[in-house]
Amino acid sequence: MFLLSQKPSIADHFIAELRDSDVQKDRMRFRRNIERVGELLAYEISKSLIYRTTSVETPLGNAPSRSLLQPVVLAPILRAGLPLHQGFLNMFDKADNAFVGAYRGHNLKDDEFEVEMDYITSPDLSGKTLILIDPMLATGRSLEKVYHALLRFGIPAQTHIAAVIASPEGVDFLQKRVPQCRLWVGALDERLNEQYYIVPGLGDAGDLAFGSK
Repeated sequence: MFLLSQKPSIADHFIAELRDSDVQKDRMRFRRNIERVGELLAYEISKSLIYRTTSVETPLGNAPSRSLLQPVVLAPILRAGLPLHQGFLNMFDKADNAFVGAYRGHNLKDDEFEVEMDYITSPDLSGKTLILIDPMLATGRSLEKVYHALLRFGIPAQTHIAAVIASPEGVDFLQKRVPQCRLWVGALDERLNEQYYIVPGLGDAGDLAFGSK
């Protein structure tokens, strides 16, 4: 797992503002800070991708360059994933896009809940780089379900999962259930509470970005 906050950087400032209950009152700033973290995570992921050597013609000659070998597909989980998706799209501006509507459904029993998924669309994923995007990695169940649902559109060459804040429980769950997916996280928090929210976390990212449901 890659952890953005492992080394001090401007990402710490953006994540601190995301958590701050006073700054959260400014929805536009909240969305922009999510977007900024997305840009930073996208840049870090880009370092792990495979490139081919090319050249570009300048007014004074030819310069060696690199271009991505495998096309990228960005897959945000609606609705909270939209600002984070924009950050990734700012970096991978030629990427194709999948969209998935997934959310917590009814409680099955005291220690479990059902993951509902009522919308999914995607281009062909065969041989491409898939990046799943969700700002909060809580239990990891939604991301696992989304990943397996997307496989009906083809088998990616590689899959990355990006989140702004994660719980240890969610990270452990995904590393065991989908070890083929590499995790990229802004900050790793203490734990999940009894309602499966990340502590200290930041609250409901979707509500803070777009208003209460």
